[in-house]
Amino acid sequence: MNKEQVKGKWVQVKGEAKRRWGRLTDDDLTEAAGNYDKLVGKIQERHGESREAIKKWMDSLEV
Repeated sequence: MNKEQVKGKWVQVKGEAKRRWGRLTDDDLTEAAGNYDKLVGKIQERHGESREAIKKWMDSLEV
């Protein structure tokens, strides 16, 4: 999933991210607001996963 797809399908991506990474808050997701890099950074900050692992997961989304 590329940056433009994240923006276009933000509601679905946001829901999937909350399911996968339960410690993400609504504030985190509001702050990211469709921004691919901010979302990756917030997930990394809250969960300590590598950027590569997060991007791989996002690429696997079929939303």
